[in-house]
Amino acid sequence: MGFNNAFAEFPQLETKRITLRKLQLNDAPSMFDYFSKDEVTKYYDLETFTSIKQAEDLIERLLFRYENKKQIRWAIVWKETGQFIGTCGFHAIEEEHWKAEIGYELHPDFWGKGIMSEVINSVIQYGFNEIGLNRIEAFYDPENISSARVLEKNGFEYEGLLKKRFFEKGKFVDGAIAAIINENK
Repeated sequence: MGFNNAFAEFPQLETKRITLRKLQLNDAPSMFDYFSKDEVTKYYDLETFTSIKQAEDLIERLLFRYENKKQIRWAIVWKETGQFIGTCGFHAIEEEHWKAEIGYELHPDFWGKGIMSEVINSVIQYGFNEIGLNRIEAFYDPENISSARVLEKNGFEYEGLLKKRFFEKGKFVDGAIAAIINENK
């Protein structure tokens, strides 16, 4: 498929319990619901949301970046209820190096149920098999044990700690990096 075709028409993905689809502005209330919780933004590079406008603006930025072939971020929808519960996707896409970074977040009501592992697996398969990525990286807060665990479950290997790599919420913070390589390339 390749990079250009990945951006020709937004791909919808399915897992056993999840539909991964294009974000929509009407997802903003649900996105605000979880981004307004401190436990969600604790390890995230965003301040806790205080207005629904922040969710609308984020969705518009993510859609704009997709249209400009800079990012692809799926809405995570719980099949059982049709509820929007988070996002997952690729950013920092470097076509010349056949690599991208993966990012994700999930409503805390759905933590600990194996959902993000299911989602990440599907997104990785799309990245390797459809886009043709060679490498998928993930940066995360080294204190975020849950994120490290879900990455490890999906085949990511810890590669190291980058001291004071990011400036978030008024201070420099370390970033752990893990990656998975497409062994079929």
